[in-house]
Amino acid sequence: MARVYVSTVVNARNDRVWARVRDFNGLPNWHPAIAESRIEGGEPSDKIGCVRDFRLRNGDRIREKLLGLSDYDMFCTYAILESPMGVENYVATLRLTPVTDGDQTFMEWTAEFDCAPERETELVNNIGGGVFQGGFDALKRVFGG
Repeated sequence: MARVYVSTVVNARNDRVWARVRDFNGLPNWHPAIAESRIEGGEPSDKIGCVRDFRLRNGDRIREKLLGLSDYDMFCTYAILESPMGVENYVATLRLTPVTDGDQTFMEWTAEFDCAPERETELVNNIGGGVFQGGFDALKRVFGG
């Protein structure tokens, strides 16, 4: 099983950052690689089990299911249902933790998945460096960090 772990510190209180990233349908509002997103069946975007269907700016389509969401613990866990990436059993969590020394937020984004062994390094690098770090970099441009 492949594992990805990326973390960063954003120069904003965790409640402000959480307000930006909490919406399971809101990726186009903060992640530069996402062109559009919709929740299937018109369900609320914070309902456990809802499915988001989104398109990347390169035209690829991905469907993901919300597995967990906590405003108290500030995390979101989701699984990929369909993707052109070649991953299976993909589960990821985006988690925010307050930094008590100043108004900052520690963010970590993790994923575990199965894939063809010869693609593991490539996928880990693309997901960690492109998807996760790309999202963090965009948030840092908004909030600082």
